[in-house]
Amino acid sequence: MFTIDGLEYYGNVNLLKGGILSSDFISTVSRKYASEIQTEEFGCGLEGVLRRRGDRLYGILNGVDYEAWNPATDKLIAANYTPQDLRGKTTCKKALLERMGITVPVLDRPLLGIVSRFDPQKGFDLIAQVAYDLATMDLYIVVLGTGEAEYETLFRNLAASYPAKFLVTVAYDDTLAHQIEAGADMFLMPSRYEPSGLNQLYSMKYGTVPVVRGTGGLDDTVQNFDGQSGTGFKFAPYSADSLLDAIRQAVNCYRLPAAWLHLMQNCMAKDFSWDSSASEYGKIYEALHREKAKVH
Repeated sequence: MFTIDGLEYYGNVNLLKGGILSSDFISTVSRKYASEIQTEEFGCGLEGVLRRRGDRLYGILNGVDYEAWNPATDKLIAANYTPQDLRGKTTCKKALLERMGITVPVLDRPLLGIVSRFDPQKGFDLIAQVAYDLATMDLYIVVLGTGEAEYETLFRNLAASYPAKFLVTVAYDDTLAHQIEAGADMFLMPSRYEPSGLNQLYSMKYGTVPVVRGTGGLDDTVQNFDGQSGTGFKFAPYSADSLLDAIRQAVNCYRLPAAWLHLMQNCMAKDFSWDSSASEYGKIYEALHREKAKVH
């Protein structure tokens, strides 16, 4: 097995390579990511092996547990709401802002939420570049997460300098995460890469519009809003200018109440439950079963 067509990898043993070569099927967590890992940028040295098995490489999105993440039933948020009755979302926004220290919330000001690990993979180097531009915009930014010290320090400094703008909690807090999903108007995920992503799926269920980079599962699950169809705002080049432009597009749309309501309802109509993902896995196993039956 210690050959270039087996486990050998630059003089060492690579068990992942062996697994990819010997598998009946290979799955990852989105169609776009399945394509991306066959490139030098994302393949981490195994892109050639993955291209070789490309006809057996599938991307199936992670699903969402809507028993835990559903604004109609969520017990962790200030008020429940549905696509047919969105009044509770305003209540959630007010409660979130008050929890974060805003004594007199301005409820028609857009609220941008971030819940993430603070890491360059999640696009925090871009966020750092645009932070002071965001400070000049008429919006609230609620941030929850932990991670690299430089980004924790950045957000603490922003909160100290702009206490009515940057509302920051450096911690892990599941309850607050739910409250941000429910109370925010839009949710930011400018990832450098994102195999699947879950927060954009949670956000859509809560009528919170995702603003994302078009990579991996973010690209598969979020469609640019054109005034009628679509579920969010995407940017492609990994640059601060592209990120800032996408945020400005979202803020401009927010100022058009009818369009924004339509966009929210588009988001909430999406179904990313495990039923759909499980069905896709089932198809793979059924196809494999048929193949094995033919052999025997």
